[in-house]
Amino acid sequence: MANTEKRDHGGNLDAAVARFGGTRSDWIDLSTGINPIAFPIPEIPDDAWTALPDKAALERLHDAARRFWHVPEGAGVLAVPGASAAIAHIPLLAPLGRVCIPAPTYNEHAASFTDTGWKVVQEGNDCSASVHVHPNNPDGSVWQVQDLTGGLRIIDESFCDVSPDATLISEASVPGTLILKSFGKFWGLAGVRLGFVIGDPALLVRLSQMLGPWSVAGPALHIGAAALEDMPWADKTRHRLQIDADRLDDLVTKQGTTVVGGTSLFRLYDVENAADFQERLAQHHIWSRIFPYNPRWLRLGLPGAGGWDRLSAALA
Repeated sequence: MANTEKRDHGGNLDAAVARFGGTRSDWIDLSTGINPIAFPIPEIPDDAWTALPDKAALERLHDAARRFWHVPEGAGVLAVPGASAAIAHIPLLAPLGRVCIPAPTYNEHAASFTDTGWKVVQEGNDCSASVHVHPNNPDGSVWQVQDLTGGLRIIDESFCDVSPDATLISEASVPGTLILKSFGKFWGLAGVRLGFVIGDPALLVRLSQMLGPWSVAGPALHIGAAALEDMPWADKTRHRLQIDADRLDDLVTKQGTTVVGGTSLFRLYDVENAADFQERLAQHHIWSRIFPYNPRWLRLGLPGAGGWDRLSAALA
């Protein structure tokens, strides 16, 4: 039976509004790691809305993904309706066993493996599968090839597009390997619900069958292809995100906090009392992320262009 317990995530702005008042439009949501300055949505042909998703548009998207991520020969590419859809189905691709998922990390991986009957452990070389979030959410730590174990190897690179030199994409051609890519984080378009799984072609065929035909919406195919083909935007965005991440560190550490880690899309701080710090910001309608397993950790995403002054005022 599936675990129906609600998992802890960022982006739960409705709860903040219910507790602290205002409307969604009054709030700055820093509880996620989504780029606040999104890729500009291109013109979308009318038939992307009115017809079933086009095979040629899907092929264009897959080709753009191969070029953008330098997918090695022998590895397959599958567009999916958000990385979370793939995460929910991946445990069904192998016989039940033990899966190593080093913690703390993004909790949907352990939840989906547990829901399908796997035994989740945090370490061990005797596991038949492993999941490594690279860079890790929430602390930004990275993994090496020698850390990967098991016959089914999942590498979640949802936040790796800010640091492409760290990618483990070269492992995508190794049998049993699946690398997850998110579109919503770096490109800032989480509502498009687009992601990618790159790796073992045989596993991708089975995953595609599980998801069914036309799993990616027509508009998402066009938006995704345009974004992946725009390398100048990606290069400029990486540069801007790093500047903004440094700016955020400078602002927050003046409050006596310490940087634990993160990426240039989110920063993790050690504070004396994370819940108090969150409430302090919430009084100014700024939402942040805290963690039930560590009362000292506070995670902040980047403000948009209009949010810096409000954050500075809230911390004053």
